[in-house]
Amino acid sequence: MFLISAMANNEESNPLLSDEKKSTKPISSAAGEIPAPVKPSSVPVGWTADGLPMGHGVVGQPMMMCRRAQWDSGLCACFGRTDEFCSSDIEVCVLGSTVPCVLYGSNAERLGSAPGTFANHCLPYTGLYLIGQSLFGSNCVAPCFTYPSRTSIRRKFNLEGSCEALNRSCGCCGSFLEDDVQREQCETACDLATHFFCHPCALCQEGRELRRRLPHPGFNAQQVLVMIPPNEQTMGR
Repeated sequence: MFLISAMANNEESNPLLSDEKKSTKPISSAAGEIPAPVKPSSVPVGWTADGLPMGHGVVGQPMMMCRRAQWDSGLCACFGRTDEFCSSDIEVCVLGSTVPCVLYGSNAERLGSAPGTFANHCLPYTGLYLIGQSLFGSNCVAPCFTYPSRTSIRRKFNLEGSCEALNRSCGCCGSFLEDDVQREQCETACDLATHFFCHPCALCQEGRELRRRLPHPGFNAQQVLVMIPPNEQTMGR
């Protein structure tokens, strides 16, 4: 009995359990014991569409969106930096300016992380490129086919979009960032506009981002052991 009473006194004296005990302790009245209602938490917790936690907000006010990472290189940084990726940046720039179909197919294959998707993206791009050049005299049809790759890269690596970049630099477009659905629609429209007006630069920026973050799917292949037969031997006398 002494041990039970000591444990009860210890629980009552614990400051971490004092509020919980007060909330669950019944209130005695003439009609009987009525349990006291538990006070709900006034701080809601939310999650973003990518499964990331959002900041704690106040009831009646929109929650602050978690900060997203920036792109590794700018849209016009086609010649790369002086680092170990300089040669690949120059290669990406040459591919994007001369054969964009090859660069787009390589980006899609690296983003899908599966070999064999290069032809499924390179060939349709080539057809749309020829249609745009023959009908309109410019490559204005292929960007409507390639802009979802930019959206996929942005969502996969949690990168900021054009609206978030403008809001960070000059403070505009803040109203579009309060709602997740409205923000994503605005960012998708900006991805389409970026591919339509700056198509080669957009492909090069995506190629640099993917080469810095993901290895090529062909590099994951298992090594093949090649056995070299011994040289021809002759019997000596």
